[in-house]
Amino acid sequence: MATRKAFLPGCALPSYNPKNVEAVVKHLRNIYPDLSVVQKCCGKPTQAVGQAALFEERFQSLVDDIKYCEADEVIVACQSCMKTLKKSHDYKTTSLWELLPQIGLPKELVGKAAKSDAVISVHDSCSVRDYKGIHDGIRWILTELGYKWTEPAGGYTKEKARCCGFGGMVGPANPKVAARVMKRRVEDFTTPQIAVYCAACRSSMLQGGGKAWHILDLVFGDVVYANSLPPENVLANPLKAWGNRYKSKKLIKSAMS
Repeated sequence: MATRKAFLPGCALPSYNPKNVEAVVKHLRNIYPDLSVVQKCCGKPTQAVGQAALFEERFQSLVDDIKYCEADEVIVACQSCMKTLKKSHDYKTTSLWELLPQIGLPKELVGKAAKSDAVISVHDSCSVRDYKGIHDGIRWILTELGYKWTEPAGGYTKEKARCCGFGGMVGPANPKVAARVMKRRVEDFTTPQIAVYCAACRSSMLQGGGKAWHILDLVFGDVVYANSLPPENVLANPLKAWGNRYKSKKLIKSAMS
C-alpha cells in the first residue's frame, strides 16, 4: 500500500510568500496526486518561551489534522516543524529540501539561472546543523537552477552554521542582542546575495543589512542577478504576514481542487 503524504509548509513561509507555497503544492501534487496539505503552527514558539501546556494543546491540534488526512508521512518545509514532529511524534517526517533532489525540480526551471552573474552565499539554518542531507539538498537546488554559489567565511556553515538571530524567540526577549547577532551573521557572507531556506532567517538577514532570498524565491521567482534587490521584509509587518497566511490557505485550496 502506498504511503499517504501530507505537506506542512509551516507558519513563516505562508506568511512570507503564499505563491511559493502554492507552487510547491502543485509540484508535489504532480508527483503525489493524493497529497494532503496542513497549514498550521506546530507550537514551537510557545515551547521556546516555556509555555508547555499551550505547546501541547497546539501540537495536538496539528497531530489531529494530520490524522484526519490519514497521512503516514509528513513533508515539511520548516526546520522547526521537522524537529518538533521528530521529537514529539513518531510520524515519518521528510524535509522538502531532502525530497526535491529525489523527485526533481519542475523541468522547465532546470538551468533557468545559467546566465546569471550573481554568486550566492548559502546560509544554513542553525536548527539543522546535524542534517547533512538538507545542506546537500539546498546546494543541489542552486546547482540545478544554474546559480553559482559559495560558503560563508570563517567556516560558519553547515554543521557550524551561526544563528541568524531569530531562534529561541531572542527578538521579543532581547531585541538588542538579536540585532547584534543578525548583523554578525550577515558579516560572515562574502557576496551580496544570500540564499536561505527559512523565511524567518531571511527576515533576520534583511534586518542585519543583507540581501536575502528564500530558496523557493530562486526556484519559482525571477532570476536573481548581481544587481537584484530582494523582496520586502513582509514578516516585519504583522498585518501583511497574517494576510498572507489567509491568502496561502486560499491558494492551497485552489491548487488542491
